[in-house]
Amino acid sequence: MSIDPLKIPHKSLWLACAATAAALSSAPTQAQVDPTRFLDAFERAGGKFDGFRRSGAKGVCAVGEFIGSAEGRALSSASAFSGKPVPVIARFSVGGGNPKAPDNAKTQRNLALQFDLPGGEVWQMGNISAPVFGAATPEQFIGRLESLALDAETKKPNPDKVKAFADANPEVLLQGKYFAGQPVPASFGKVNYWGVHGFGFVDAGGKKQWGKWVFEPVGGTQGLSDDEAKAKGADFLADDLRQRVAAGGVAFDFNLQLAQPGDRIDSAVSPLPDDRKKVTLGRLTIKSVSADATGPCLTITYVPTALPKGVEPSADPMLAARAAPYAVGLGRRLGEGAKQ
Repeated sequence: MSIDPLKIPHKSLWLACAATAAALSSAPTQAQVDPTRFLDAFERAGGKFDGFRRSGAKGVCAVGEFIGSAEGRALSSASAFSGKPVPVIARFSVGGGNPKAPDNAKTQRNLALQFDLPGGEVWQMGNISAPVFGAATPEQFIGRLESLALDAETKKPNPDKVKAFADANPEVLLQGKYFAGQPVPASFGKVNYWGVHGFGFVDAGGKKQWGKWVFEPVGGTQGLSDDEAKAKGADFLADDLRQRVAAGGVAFDFNLQLAQPGDRIDSAVSPLPDDRKKVTLGRLTIKSVSADATGPCLTITYVPTALPKGVEPSADPMLAARAAPYAVGLGRRLGEGAKQ
């Protein structure tokens, strides 16, 4: 099913463009990278699939609500933590650019969120099922993608190029090692989702607390054995999510791990020490899931620097570099006929 960009609800498209523009204007100049090169590298490494996102191509829209906690209100003046229900547009997806990626592989899961706050304010975030990102800097990330480019004849990456880049940039292997040691998630609703970047939470008096967050499923995580994953097949996650949500069983605690002086919060490949205090900022409850590949998330780019007053970005170069490629990716998708 193709989507005519002119028929996309004006409010949805306007919010997407406004949030992306705000994120672009807030990104440091030195963090900007060539967004076309970024998107081209994604396409050469993962294949080009018209209308689909270049990352997290296989996904499903959902809607829910977030209710902030007293701990959240104590840390930040953001209206998300008022204690009143906040509408949320979510997108669950499988990592990578292939819209037919298998659900039963030990790969990344994504939880992208947009909080629609009072007064037209928007808070967007992208969370992944690993505590580390796939690269430390934009140039390193592009280099990794370019090393994975598919050979024209073999249709596979050149193993010598892949090894050479990884040997020179060991950070790009951290995420893969994490996934290799984890079971296949039993559900989109039963796996942790980390923000991986550092953010500052600012209270009404201007006091700032740095930290990194994770969305943890209420009731705990659930994995599959290798045999169970094989039996599930390659396409079970969307239907499983619909069934769990219909039964009222998908919710996440929004937990913030508090950084201490000397902790590194400007690197997406450097988690905070395990012993750092964790506080619960509120609870996200998923209320419904789109019945098909359409839905309210279709044109949202989920730029993690689209932040509300009371939350500030760290100097993580990967965080600041996201907005421009996301904008280019949205333009390509709309021109091709946006899907999922």
